[in-house]
Formats: sequence, structure tokens, C-alpha cells
Amino acid sequence: MINYKLEHDNVFDELVERGYFEQATHEDELRELLKNESVKFYIGFDATADSLTIGHFIQIMIMMRMQRHGHVPVALLGGGTTMVGDPSGRSDMRMVMTKETIEHNAKCFANQLGRFLDFENDKAIIENNADWLLNLNFLDFMREIGVHFSVSQMLTLDSYKNRLHDGLTFFEFSYMLMQSYDFLVLYRKHGVKLQMGGSDQWSNIIGGYNLVRKLEQEKVYGITFKLLTTADGVKMGKSMKGAVWLDEEKTTPYELFQYMRNIDDRDVEKFLLMLTFLPIEECKRLGALEGAEINKGKEVLAYEITKLVHGEEKAKQALETSKALFSNNAVDENMPTTELSKEKFTEGVGILNLLTELELTKSNGEGRRLVQQNGISINGVVVDDFRKNITLDDFDNDELVIKKGKKIYHRVTVK
Repeated sequence: MINYKLEHDNVFDELVERGYFEQATHEDELRELLKNESVKFYIGFDATADSLTIGHFIQIMIMMRMQRHGHVPVALLGGGTTMVGDPSGRSDMRMVMTKETIEHNAKCFANQLGRFLDFENDKAIIENNADWLLNLNFLDFMREIGVHFSVSQMLTLDSYKNRLHDGLTFFEFSYMLMQSYDFLVLYRKHGVKLQMGGSDQWSNIIGGYNLVRKLEQEKVYGITFKLLTTADGVKMGKSMKGAVWLDEEKTTPYELFQYMRNIDDRDVEKFLLMLTFLPIEECKRLGALEGAEINKGKEVLAYEITKLVHGEEKAKQALETSKALFSNNAVDENMPTTELSKEKFTEGVGILNLLTELELTKSNGEGRRLVQQNGISINGVVVDDFRKNITLDDFDNDELVIKKGKKIYHRVTVK
């Protein structure tokens, strides 16, 4: 596990100072509880893909910080709720997946979470709500749980209200009941007293908080944290290729490093505070650098996150590759690489088509604009004609390096 020095006696104060905290039920009570007791808390992960993303990393960081303060994380895999789909923050219905796909995704999540949390000796617990949701008796569930939810109140919530005109199914409408039931089950099974989630989960968290208090007459709590957004207010975690994954087969360590290295200057301090274990003072110092110096802060951020996700060795490799490319366009073995057949280039491949195939651009139109703006070079030579055909003559020892803009490199090899 990571060598981590506690910065506060109370994790609540750390979550506030680091910029995670959004709101909580009974804030003063919860702060005292976290100061005086080891609290079991849970965060849910709906299994919508076969890997967690950098967008999930804020939840993971919070779980790691809570665990290091002596609290017990319960990672709840949404094998059941994923079959419904959370309507919060959505304008359309989530695609329905098969049980087999969801089960596979949940197992992938469990393996990834094991890299960040210590599950030995019950220091952390993993559960899957498929275990209690998939075989529920509808009438029994509605008699015990459904009677405690007011439809009129639920329809005032943004997560439902925003979907009414476009079509909100009863299928999705049941999501809040199921997530609330999760809290009740985890309270009864493990004594979980706290549910945590992103700010878009506040309504669902309040549903579970009220349900447990009604049925168990016990004090439980809810807390939300800020979503990981950029300075422009956009949810972080999307690249040209799509989501930025924590699985290195889907997003390589170098690609993760470069994604973080290329963030907006305004986000450096915020992301250092929320996504690394560097001391608060160091995060603020690096975030306050100006001009070209801020690139040092970005490099540290990229290195620290890549180290947390993929380990120190791969973080060092990504750092060395980045430095080599920025300094002298050197080819590095860790650079993103695509191998293609020699036959493909016998008659030539259009530069625009090649850029799209390598996912360096989304369309030929985007590629054309980049070429016209001198934004594409091959083996250090700027491409000045968007009609250029890439042939074997463009390769040097069966490889070429395409540079997009100032920071993105991709190697193509042939065999």
C-alpha cells in the first residue's frame, strides 16, 4: 500500500480541505462520528463497462483516504442496479445489458479495486447487490420498501423531473428504491452507517438515509463529493478515443500520463489535491506556478496518477517517454504504437485516412484542418498537403512517427 502520512486527525477535515466535500446530512454529527469511531461506509459502482475510468478515480481516492484513517470501505458492485440504470444526470435511457455482461464487468471492477484498497482482515469489504436484488419478490418488496416512498416527492427530483417529457419508464423510476434498499441491506448485514457518492447521487442517498432511519430507528448518514470536472465545467475522463480507462489494455500508462499532462493550467492545483497523495502545501505550490513553469506541475500530476494506477515502474517509463518526445522527437519503445502490414502501403494510404484509422482524428475534415494548420508531421517533417499518400518510402527502418500538435505522438511499424 502507498506510504501515506495523515494530514488531519479527522478525515472529514481532510475531505473538506482537499476540495472533495459537497454536502452531508447532519454535518456536525457526522464529523464527530468520523473523529471518534471506525465507520463502515459504502460507495456504489454500477458495472456499465469492463473497466473503471479516471472519472471513478475520485471515489477510489476517497475510499483510500477513508481507509487510511481507520474507516472500513464497502465497495458495492451494482450487479443488480446496473440492470435498471440510474436516470440521474441522463437525458435518455441507459442501454440494457445482459446478466452475463454485467457479471463480467462487476468481476473486472472487483479486480481493479483490489489494487487500491486493502481487503485483508476485513479492512475493506466487497459486495454485489445482485445477491439481494435479482431474486426479490415484487409484492414483498413493495410492501416493505415501496410504501415508504412518495411518488409526488420523487417527481420533484431533478433526476426524474428532467426526463418526464422525454419518457421516463417505471423501470428507471424504481432505481431509487433499489439503491435505498442497498443501504438498508448493508446496514443490517455489516452495520454500514454512511453512504458516499457524487453530487448527482444526493437524491438517491437521501432515499436510503430516510429508509434506514424509518425502519431501523438508527442514525445513519449521507455525504456527497464534487464530480471530477475541468475548469470549463466538463466532466473529466473523456479523450478523443473515448473514456480514459484504468485498464492498461484499454488506455496505456503512457496515454494516461499524456492525458493528465495535457490538462488545462487552471486544473493543476485542483487535480493534484484530489487525485494524488502529495502534501497539500506541495499541491498548492505546484498549482501556483506560472507560464512555462506550470508544465512542471502537470508533469508531477501525470506521474503521480500514473504511479497510483499502474505502479512506479510504468509511471517512470511514461515520464521518460514523454521527456524524450518533448525534447528531441526521439522514438521510445513505450510510445503508443500500431503495427500494420507492408502491403497496405505499397500503393499508399492517404494521410487523412491514416490519421482517422489511428484514432488521432475523428474525421477526415478534422485531419484536413490539422494539416492546413501545420499540425501534423511525419518523422519530424511537417505535412503540408492533405492529399499526401503515405508509402513505404516515408518509413525509416520500417517505422514512422506521426506527431499531432505539440504533444501527441504515435508510432507506426510495418511487417
